[in-house]
Amino acid sequence: MKAEKNPLKFLNIAAAIFLLGFLLYWMKELQTILLPFFVSLIIFFVFLPVYNFLLSKKVPSALAVITVLLIVLVLSNTMSVFLYASVNSFSQEFPTYEKKLIEKIDLLASTLNIDKSEVDRVTKDFNIKDMLMQGKLTDTITGLLSGLTGMLGNFILILFYLIFLLSESSSIKERMKLAFSEEHSDSIEKTFGDIVDNVKNYISGKTLLAAIQSVVIGTVLWAFGVDFYIVWAILFFFTDFIPNIGSLVATILVALVMLLQFDNIFTPIFLTVLLIVIQNLKGNVLEPKIIGNRLDLSPLVLLLSLVFFGYLWGITGMILSVPIMAILKIILMNFPSTRPWGIMMSYNLTSIKAK
Repeated sequence: MKAEKNPLKFLNIAAAIFLLGFLLYWMKELQTILLPFFVSLIIFFVFLPVYNFLLSKKVPSALAVITVLLIVLVLSNTMSVFLYASVNSFSQEFPTYEKKLIEKIDLLASTLNIDKSEVDRVTKDFNIKDMLMQGKLTDTITGLLSGLTGMLGNFILILFYLIFLLSESSSIKERMKLAFSEEHSDSIEKTFGDIVDNVKNYISGKTLLAAIQSVVIGTVLWAFGVDFYIVWAILFFFTDFIPNIGSLVATILVALVMLLQFDNIFTPIFLTVLLIVIQNLKGNVLEPKIIGNRLDLSPLVLLLSLVFFGYLWGITGMILSVPIMAILKIILMNFPSTRPWGIMMSYNLTSIKAK
């Protein structure tokens, strides 16, 4: 009996690996189609409360869709103007800071009485001066900022998807009841409701908190005369959606620029500590109260999804990784055959046992 099962088991594993590889290949190849869809899905969840509010006020659905589209257009165009202006300003001015960094390295070596030949050998081995003086650091940072604007690159297709998502949202539950048996329709409706509620609460809450944090950080940096404070405020807003490492990268970049800008070391250290305090207050005090732990994703799952979607779709993929994994986990948790996989993706044992 065991001999009969082994070939089938091997074929199932081989088929699963083949399908996974096939899926990954097409996810990479269809990036220009899939990325706008997922971006529009995020926008849909953010503005669904606005759309439902308009419908509750007896506004016709077509007019409600147009109103949401206009709001999205105004906000996105305003953000695009700030982003492009900031990236251009950053590209033009930052080479000056690269030269300052070279001077700081030489000054530090002189202060510590390190032989110049030794410094040259180390910088040559690590390619530090070439990296800085050839503009590679500038290209890397501006590339990061430009990658963030890539989310709005195919905006016509994003709006097209958004129109259909909003139009479908009001009638999909009724169609599920008509299309499936009562048992299946209830299960599918519950899954859909969980996805909408959890992801909507996460994205809308996260967007609000990220916007507040970026305004506070931008104001603090402006008050202390930090260069490119608008760039850093925008960067903190987007990187806040990248779990674990996003805000850390933004903080390091700001700290580096401040060390080069200010002649004293106390102002950069004070501001860096202040930025860390602001982020911790937001992440550990405000975020649990407003968003809670609804998504309940394992840190390992978050890290792997960050690497995976970052490889597939770059910066945009990193930002989308959390909502995509949240949707996947909710779907897995709502069906008995896939619930074990959903449990493995979870982190809070108390909530799992309660369910």
